Amino acid sequence: MDTLTRDALTVLQPGFTGTTAPDWLLRRLGEGLASVGLFGRNIASAEQLAVLTAQLRAEREDVLVAIDEEGGDVTRLEVRTGSSFPGNLALGAVDDTALTRAVAGELGRRLAACGVNLNWAPSADVNSDPDNPVIGVRSFGADPRRVARHTAAYVEGMQAAGVATCAKHFPGHGDTSVDSHHDLPRVDVDLGTLEARELVPFRAAVAAGTKAVMSAHILLPALDPQLPATLSPAALHGLLRAPVERGGLGFDGLIVTDGMEMRAIADRYGIERGSVLAVAAGADAICVGGGLADEDTVLRLRDALVLAVREGELSESRLAEAAGRVRALASWAVASGAGVAPDPGVGLAAARRALRVTASAGHVPLDGPAYVAAFTPLANIAVGDETPWGVGAELERLLPGTSSGTYGRETAAADEVLRAAGGRRIVAVVRDVHRHGWMGEVLGAVLAARPDTVVVEMGLPVAAPVGALHVATHGAARVCGVAAAEVIAGVPVVSV
Repeated sequence: MDTLTRDALTVLQPGFTGTTAPDWLLRRLGEGLASVGLFGRNIASAEQLAVLTAQLRAEREDVLVAIDEEGGDVTRLEVRTGSSFPGNLALGAVDDTALTRAVAGELGRRLAACGVNLNWAPSADVNSDPDNPVIGVRSFGADPRRVARHTAAYVEGMQAAGVATCAKHFPGHGDTSVDSHHDLPRVDVDLGTLEARELVPFRAAVAAGTKAVMSAHILLPALDPQLPATLSPAALHGLLRAPVERGGLGFDGLIVTDGMEMRAIADRYGIERGSVLAVAAGADAICVGGGLADEDTVLRLRDALVLAVREGELSESRLAEAAGRVRALASWAVASGAGVAPDPGVGLAAARRALRVTASAGHVPLDGPAYVAAFTPLANIAVGDETPWGVGAELERLLPGTSSGTYGRETAAADEVLRAAGGRRIVAVVRDVHRHGWMGEVLGAVLAARPDTVVVEMGLPVAAPVGALHVATHGAARVCGVAAAEVIAGVPVVSV
């Protein structure tokens, strides 16, 4: 196969379906494909994942195996059980960079043990808009300096385990009211605000040595009035790559796009045209496969890149440069060794420290069975709806006789919750109650009828604490639910 075609394959980071590698994927690895992206659909267990990555490496030893494993609400390793690690907002709430470094190190150690060597994380977004529908608890918070120090600590912890990090979503997805999975968000801030807020964590990530940065499908008119950041030379070449002395970030590592099948790009440009524009703008790797996960997609993108070079739309040297950065990161991953000691309890310890508990003067601890009413909004695509969350399972274990019910926008009604609870105490579990009017309305009616209700907020704790006991977990990871249930049930916790 000629060099041009090999380079075009090298810059792709495709996904696939199934828990074993399909023949077409193994064949393309032999032809030059250098990266593979894994999602929840590819993972049944850590043991199975290790077998899968070994299968990939038998075909190409230096393959980059990438995953979207943020911990917290966005987990692929534990998609069916919920994460053993709290997410970024919980770590930001604790604000102990040594803890963030330890959590990232243990998560990285587990990824490395499964054969994963590139993590599309952490989120370095400053969540300045509390109504943001896609970032929220995935951010370390709303303060740029806090986000910056924890982004740097995360990068250091995970890369010490031999797993490359990918700070995202450059130049910052935190001030958006639209999910780029569905449409193109627009951020109308001036360059001064961008520098003082969004760019602070990305500068910290670069200084900490992050091996990769992921671009965002967002439009920032002050930076580029026409093209979203993923396709914008001004954003990727003129800002991210530009030397610090010229106002840039001076980043010389791998620039990865967010998923090209996301509608912010696909609906406006198509994935083939979008991929050509992204590489021309300065991107080195094209992430695709969250939704489009087949050989045809890989071949279409490969051929689009080759044609763009042959027709003069994309320079051959730019494509070769991009492929060279992919291979350089693959070489680093092969040479790096895991130097992190196991710390299996750090995730739960962090989740416990992240809790913020507010008790009313008349609160009486639960000493019998409860009824858990989980008010469930639609999950954003990054989180997915297959990962369990809440406190019900753990409370059912700690308080025998406890049962749970799930209520969505169309089914939530205070009378139904009260009827199902009977004489038992109610534990109302919400997620971003400030963003969902229906949730706040039903919760208010339940509290009016049963003031002894316990409220657990597992999203962004913007609304004022309510209920006889209010527990803010700063995320919906499994360990956040365990930590909250311990407090509700009055289980004494011994710090280790």
